[in-house]
Amino acid sequence: MVLSHLREDIQAIISKDPAAKSVVEILLCYPGLHALLLHRIAHKAWIHDWFLTGRFLSHIARFFTGIEIHPGAIIGRRVVIDHGMGVVIGETAEVGDDVLIYMGVVLGGTALKNVKRHPTIGKGVVIGSGASVLGPIYVGEYAKIGAGAVVVRDVPPGATVVGVPGRIAGLEKYTTQDNIRDSAMPDPTLRVISRLLERQQALEGRIFRLERENALLKGGAELKISGDRDSEVLNALRQVIDPEIGHNIVDVDLIRSITITDTLVKIEMEINCDACPLQDYLIDQASARVRLIPWVSDVEITIIHDPWDWKISQENAEFSSVFEKKL
Repeated sequence: MVLSHLREDIQAIISKDPAAKSVVEILLCYPGLHALLLHRIAHKAWIHDWFLTGRFLSHIARFFTGIEIHPGAIIGRRVVIDHGMGVVIGETAEVGDDVLIYMGVVLGGTALKNVKRHPTIGKGVVIGSGASVLGPIYVGEYAKIGAGAVVVRDVPPGATVVGVPGRIAGLEKYTTQDNIRDSAMPDPTLRVISRLLERQQALEGRIFRLERENALLKGGAELKISGDRDSEVLNALRQVIDPEIGHNIVDVDLIRSITITDTLVKIEMEINCDACPLQDYLIDQASARVRLIPWVSDVEITIIHDPWDWKISQENAEFSSVFEKKL
């Protein structure tokens, strides 16, 4: 039984850790595998009422691997503990098959009585580094727990949880573990702030249009085009706040150029990564703000992806350092 589990564990590590080069390396250098192997022996002792033997084996595993698994915990098949230092799994915890656990994860209890007080982790769950899952809660199959999250409530199957306390981020539901590294963890707080800013933008637009219509009805005022239209567009863009950093898109140099042709405004906006989660939001907000200018009839926004090149930056820094020394 232990050997069959060992073969499965090795295959699971090979499939989930691209750094694994060989079976011999896994057998010799993976503390997560060593901890699981000793835990299965300790658990056998525990369920046969050899409590001291089970605890002592658990203590040995903790000493050599830095991973503490109580011998009473139930661990499923093909579980992978990657790196593993600082992982703690409590007595009444249950971990399903194919779970992936990173370093510093705590499956902890919240009660002082001898009852079910630790979480139950469903099949295929991924728990990020430093996350804490506390209390007798259930984490559904293929859920994802973000690094550093503190989860104190049940998590539905396939959900993604981030933050302190843990909150469900987004409506996406996962049914496999294949895409665990495909995208960054969404930020629910950032999403709420973005929605509030969108709502504020819509309300301000309505007020502006009502005021303009009212002025035209009362005085028949004609449309006046400002002499410094570039400044007018820039001032409008300064009203667009990037919710991720809390500053307007002009001051953080996201606007590369502005071209004005009659009543058409063309804007080049610079974004550092292709997968920026706020790209559509920033485009919509910038377009809506500029359209509030009375003489503007149309807005075209072009996104320029200009990723920061670490290699070039490092070379420039080295060159500057050498140049300063010469001076």
